[in-house]
Parts: sequence; C-alpha cells; structure tokens
Amino acid sequence: WTVGGLWWWLRPEPVKPILPVVQVEPAETDDIELYGEYVGRIRAQQFVEIRARVEGFLEKMLFEEGTYVKKGQPLFIIDPKLYEARVNKAKAQLNKDKALELKADRDLKRIRPLYEQNAASQLDLDNAIASYESATASVAMSEADLTQTETALSYTTVSSPISGYISERLVDPGNYVGGGMGAVKLATIYDNTSLQAVFSLSDSQYELLVGSQGGIGGPLYRDVPLTFRQPMSRSYTTDLYYTAPSVDTSTGTVTMKGKLSNPDNELKSGMYVTVSLPYGENPKAVIVNDASIATDQRGKYMYTLNDSDKVVYTPIQAGDLYHDTLRVVESGIKPGQRYVSKALLTVRPGETVKPRQTR
Repeated sequence: WTVGGLWWWLRPEPVKPILPVVQVEPAETDDIELYGEYVGRIRAQQFVEIRARVEGFLEKMLFEEGTYVKKGQPLFIIDPKLYEARVNKAKAQLNKDKALELKADRDLKRIRPLYEQNAASQLDLDNAIASYESATASVAMSEADLTQTETALSYTTVSSPISGYISERLVDPGNYVGGGMGAVKLATIYDNTSLQAVFSLSDSQYELLVGSQGGIGGPLYRDVPLTFRQPMSRSYTTDLYYTAPSVDTSTGTVTMKGKLSNPDNELKSGMYVTVSLPYGENPKAVIVNDASIATDQRGKYMYTLNDSDKVVYTPIQAGDLYHDTLRVVESGIKPGQRYVSKALLTVRPGETVKPRQTR
C-alpha cells in the first residue's frame, strides 16, 4: 500500500491541451435605413446622331474626334457644287418668272381701262387676268424652289445641333453619303453635362417602395447614392424624377430615372451604375463584420461560439452592406451572440477555443 500509494503520489499531472486563441466579437444591433441595390446605366440627358441630310461625296471633316463641339459648329462638308448649280438655276428661273409677271401685270393694267371703255372684249380681259394670275403662281413656285435648293445647299455643311462631346467619325472623307430616308450616320454628340441614371426594378419591389415611403416625390429620394464598378474621384448622387407610367409586361419591371451632374466629365454615357434606393428602416438590425462571413456550397455561414467556447458552424441569411465593412444579418445570428471575427481558416466546427474579445 505504501509503495503503491507512493507511486500514485509521484505520477505526473496530465498535460492540459493548449487551446487556440481566436478573436471574437459580439453581434451588435443598430437602427439602420434599408436599401435596395439596382443595377442600371448612365445615359446622356441629350444625345444626337449626326446624319447627312443631302447626298454627295464627303469632302472634309472639321473637328477632332472626342472633343467638345459647340452648337452650330461646322462638322462635315459635303461636295456643294451640284447644289450651288441648282441654286443658280432656281434664281434664274425666278428672275424669268418675275419678268413674265411684270409683263402680265402691265398687260392687265392696259386692257382693263380699254374693257371699261368697250374698246376691248371680255375675252381679252379674261385672258389678261389669267396670264397675270398664272405668272404670279409661277413666281411663287420659283421662290419655293429657290428656298428648297438654298436649304439643300446649306445642308452640305453639316453643323452641330447641340453642344457636347463628339464621337469618332463613322464615314471617312471621300466616301459617298446618302440623304433623305437613307440618311447616313456620320457621328454622335453627347451632352454629358447633365446625365441620367436609368434602372429598373420589379413591380413587387416598386410596390414596397411606394408602400413604405409614399412615392418618389419626397426628400428621401433626393441625393440617392450611386456606386460604380471602380471607385471614382468623387461621390455621386441622383435625384429621382421619373417613373414609367406602366409596368413592362414582358419583363415585369418598372423603369425609373434620376438626374445627376457631371462637372468633371468623368462619367460617360453607357457606364454601369448601382443605385442604392432606400425603402424602409430596421430599428434592431443585427450587424456583424462583413469579413467574418464565409461561403460554401450550402450558402453563407459564420463560426459562432456556444457557452462552452466551442466553435459552431452557423448558416446565416446575409443582408445589405452597412458602412462599407459591416453586414446586416437577417437570420441565423442573435444580438450579442459571439462570432469568430478573424482567422476563420484556423478554426473548425466542434473545436474548443480560447476567445479573445476586442470589445
């Protein structure tokens, strides 16, 4: 007994395992505004396709591609020789018709007194009146023809109808361009000073918006945040001003538009944009660090700790991003529940750890 008792007394204490230290944080709650994110495109408030209005050979290009052009600035020259000749011909015809009108007027003024003195017949008077009216009509037709030919001549100089940034040329000088119904597109001008953010949302989302906020006329839909694929040099917001009067039955969506300024010409028509549209409030939203959320084949999950400091695999339903680094958790995490906030790859479910809480 003595020997046995001595041996038991000398037996070494069992070595306790060293628990891995992990950083944990409690899930917090906050009163947040709820946003829906909708992808759309930036579009110029005004853009115009420059097309040839008369046919002929393109002689000159008078601008640099991609530069700012002013309203009325000449852009292209179409060979004007044919149209100049038509104008000269129309002028000559007008002069001829005016001379005939003058002669007819003089004849009528001579015959009318003779008719009143019975020195000319009714037929002579009728012929004189008809000749004068015919000459007057010819003058009117020649004047209209001259206006038409002068207008066509003016179209040989293609000028900018608006101020804005012009695209590359689509037709090189030396090519034949057509006008009229087959008018050839030469370039496009974009007025980028005022832009639109155009996006669509489902009819159910639209109902949620108007039901919770009373429509887009209120201040909540002013200064709506916009984000782009890459950070821009400045922040952008939009003021919503347009809602489509009907739902597109082919897509089940409602189109909305917002205005935004572009003082630095940084934004271009056609760019993708994400519109963060507010639709309500959540006074007790559960907030966690976005970096603490992982994804596998089953969806989003987090590692939480139970009362025994064991790691628990916890599926969650993630919501919107909040203040850039936080994420709203719609389900799966309770307020105050501890979760692993760093080094997710160093822990595994069921493992007992030593938590270190930073706050």
